[in-house]
Amino acid sequence: MRIAFLTAPEGVEQVELTEPWKAAEQAGHEPVLVSTKSGEIQAFHHLDKADTFPVQEVVGDTSADSFDGLVLPGGVANPDFLRMDDKAVAFVRDFFEQGRPVAAICHAPWTLIEADVVRGRELTSWPSLRTDLGNAGATWVDEQVKVCDHGSNKLVTSRKPDDLKAFCETFLEVFAAERAS
Repeated sequence: MRIAFLTAPEGVEQVELTEPWKAAEQAGHEPVLVSTKSGEIQAFHHLDKADTFPVQEVVGDTSADSFDGLVLPGGVANPDFLRMDDKAVAFVRDFFEQGRPVAAICHAPWTLIEADVVRGRELTSWPSLRTDLGNAGATWVDEQVKVCDHGSNKLVTSRKPDDLKAFCETFLEVFAAERAS
């Protein structure tokens, strides 16, 4: 499978990018780093700068058609930057419109809210997004990982870095099952 990992040029929580990326590679899939600008992204460990990673494709030059699924890593700043970029929001919305699976962790559902794809869905996130998700028409649950199939696609969400093991196992299972169907 070819899996898009969408991040802003800065602000992604590094472990929420690298652990799912490594899990996808170890499962024999092709992760692709997509961002709103070419060059490199700057990852963070909470509020401290961490490593940089090369952008492989730019939103606006690619589409959901090119991928089997989408992973949205968190970090506080990352989804806030993404939700302010019309092309990034459209890219995310396209996965839902095409029925392709999406996985989001931590603060990443902010981008889903902006894409208006959470209404009627059940998901989890970092706890501070609970009110935002409720206001957007979603039902928030406090679970390690939540798979929602009440919509056009499968949506996998998790709360925080401590949930990464379950998040990675679950999104890979869901993406593989969706590809096989």
